[in-house]
Amino acid sequence: MLKSGPVWAVGAMSGTSLDGVDAALVLTDGTRILDFGRSDYRPYTEAERATLHAALGHWPGEPGVEEACEVVETAHAELLSGLGEAQVVGFHGQTLAHDPYGMQGPRRTHQAGDGSVLAEVLSRPVVWDFRSTDVEMGGQGAPLAPFFHFACAKYAKLDAPAVFLNLGGVGNVTWVDPRQPSAEVPGAVLAFDTGPANAPINDLMRLRRKAEFDAGGELALAGRVDEAMVEAFLTHPYFLKMPPKSLDRNDFHDILTRVAELDDADAAATLTACAAASVARAGEHYPTPPKAIYVCGGGRLNTALMVALQRRMNVPVQPVEDIGLDGDMLEAQAFAYLAVRVARGMATSGPSTTGVSALIGGGKVSRPG
Repeated sequence: MLKSGPVWAVGAMSGTSLDGVDAALVLTDGTRILDFGRSDYRPYTEAERATLHAALGHWPGEPGVEEACEVVETAHAELLSGLGEAQVVGFHGQTLAHDPYGMQGPRRTHQAGDGSVLAEVLSRPVVWDFRSTDVEMGGQGAPLAPFFHFACAKYAKLDAPAVFLNLGGVGNVTWVDPRQPSAEVPGAVLAFDTGPANAPINDLMRLRRKAEFDAGGELALAGRVDEAMVEAFLTHPYFLKMPPKSLDRNDFHDILTRVAELDDADAAATLTACAAASVARAGEHYPTPPKAIYVCGGGRLNTALMVALQRRMNVPVQPVEDIGLDGDMLEAQAFAYLAVRVARGMATSGPSTTGVSALIGGGKVSRPG
């Protein structure tokens, strides 16, 4: 399907914060990152966000899902049509529900959007449904960026263990040892979700301030953290599980109830502290201490969250821009990279990333026509 050697791929990611769609080009052979290309962003409108919010927690065929799929496919088609130099598209879709433990029935995961529709619209092969095979084979289906993070560490010429921290709606970490020859070998990567990150803060802002997020962490910086509430938050059973492990956006559904009696600023400060505390707790699982933590995702732009993280860590916490990467586009770039791996029959997850029993490659490939 793809010519041999490095190819340009475009990845698209719509995360759990529901702000919009990122798309970015990567030149890769599926192992190395040779270059990064153009990127773009398409925000969801207020009406589109409302449609997606209404479908959260729903599975295929349930109310609101068809409408959510239409929103996702339309937004992605509009954005990706402007990045036509890519030979293949990696389309993550919008996660609506994620139940890798089978708490609601069969183990499954649901990302809204049909890659075959996009393949026809874009007239290019589209790789999509990256997570289902992993879940079916006993894995968590998430996080899926770790092999890409390992390639990023090599690209940045890191020479010691480091952590990539993605602060989207949910937080996730990848501990990498770039001294290893490849991401697939034992001891090269360890990845898991840390806990809620931006999602509860965004939900609070939407509920109380009619805003989409706490810009720059300004509201949180004006508040006082309820430390007793943070300690109570850390008693959640999720923090007792050994990694690899993953979360659904709504697994901490009661978190806003916990701060209901606090004023707006104190509630924002406390939710921000909870996000930082869950990342700090994750450090208990790293094989060796990292030399630094490199942060991507929208959370790195939240000053209150970055300050809270640094207070709880004993290593530098830095935006990924400090090592020449794009913190806004890293997730989208990951799915460009993974699309090439899927198209070439390479592994996309393994025991130390999703808990699947062996290295496996996921994803469907849809071709136009």
